[in-house]
Amino acid sequence: MAYNDTLTAELYQPLNEAPINSKHWLTVLTAGMGFFTDAYDLFIIGTVTAILTPIFHLSTSQLSLLNSISLLAAVAGALVFGRLMDVLGRKAVYGIEIILLVVGALASAFSPNFTVLFIFRILVGIGVGGDYATSAVITTEYANRKNRGRLVGTVFAMQGFGLLAGPAVAAILIGGGVSHGLAWRLMLAFGAIPAASVVYLRRKIRETPRYTLAIEGDLATTADTVRWTTGQMPAFSENGNLPKAKKTYRARLWQKPFLLRLIGTAGSWFVMDIAFYGNSVSSPLILKALQPHATLLDNILIAGGIFLVFAVPGYWLAVGLMDKIGRKVIQWTGFLVMALAFLAIAVIPGVTKNPLLFVLLFGISYFFTEFGPNMTTFVLPSEVFPTSIRGMGDGISAAGGKLGAFIGALLVPTLLKTVHLTGVMGLMAGVSVIGILLTIVAIPEPKGLTLEESSSEEAFV
Repeated sequence: MAYNDTLTAELYQPLNEAPINSKHWLTVLTAGMGFFTDAYDLFIIGTVTAILTPIFHLSTSQLSLLNSISLLAAVAGALVFGRLMDVLGRKAVYGIEIILLVVGALASAFSPNFTVLFIFRILVGIGVGGDYATSAVITTEYANRKNRGRLVGTVFAMQGFGLLAGPAVAAILIGGGVSHGLAWRLMLAFGAIPAASVVYLRRKIRETPRYTLAIEGDLATTADTVRWTTGQMPAFSENGNLPKAKKTYRARLWQKPFLLRLIGTAGSWFVMDIAFYGNSVSSPLILKALQPHATLLDNILIAGGIFLVFAVPGYWLAVGLMDKIGRKVIQWTGFLVMALAFLAIAVIPGVTKNPLLFVLLFGISYFFTEFGPNMTTFVLPSEVFPTSIRGMGDGISAAGGKLGAFIGALLVPTLLKTVHLTGVMGLMAGVSVIGILLTIVAIPEPKGLTLEESSSEEAFV
């Protein structure tokens, strides 16, 4: 049940127009620490498998599976948690995904062989997928209109620090003389620490006001949560009396315009993650192909340097400009420059023989991945679907992304041996072009709109 349009607008008005305050940042911190961990856990495995190959005597197929299985498991996690959010509520499931991640990370660190590590990396992936779906939706439903992109983007930008932490931890352990047999276990165990720090906060978070009103029809709780978030009690126009609820027609993902939006959000996330995770998880192998005689520590430091110089600034520039120039512009522009950078590496003679030129072009692709679709594919699905299907729409979109990530991480090690580095970069250019088309054709621009306007919520109230 839902209340009449006038009262709904009055309830949400303080939430939509409030300046950013401590409650917003508490929500961002609670979600963001999960994303720091997600990135660390997903990308550290590339370094771990490079160390484990001689220890566990990994074949190429086993190495590819360990690099990619968490990403495939994340598909299931995103779908399951996305659906549960719409059925049970955001609060009911928030925090469970991070507990799975903590348990999986710690158990992975004590794995005695390939099979056990493989199993616990599945558990890590389910937690990561659940985190992608829940954190975006919850942050969006608490955010204000003017800064929604900035708030949700800040959650995702914590991925950049997770990306940086992986090479840093690996370099400290290996450079510090820790044995490889112990170093890989410590690398995996570290991923549990930041996630564990926010388990309590996630389990105690309030149900979002959008869910309590649009799905549960609970006026009093909605008003109290709006007051808790903004410090303002909504003004009611019904002389203090609770109005009668009227029937709500729930949206369906296969209805117009949501099916097209879903194709756009899930499809663009799919192709983006093929490129991003294919390159990032396999970065030790890519750099090894570039410099066959470099040490593992050398390549770890180079990868960390690329993340620091190119990727991290890209995240934060996107956060700063998303509410000013719009999500769509950032997304298709990022895809375009990615395609050009990958194509340059593939076709310009001698690039793969010139480490400095390769790193420059590869770094440019990273900058525009972060100041581009890696950021916006996370933000957009949480904004363009109504409350009743927001969890599932976001979950399917995130699942599409992680399916692409699985394919990229699984295939790149083999492709490096068959079509070599230039062939891999040519493939990445092609999928980036598909991302441009999907962005332009299928995704609306939410910049400057209330969440109800950007999601077409009014049509189903």
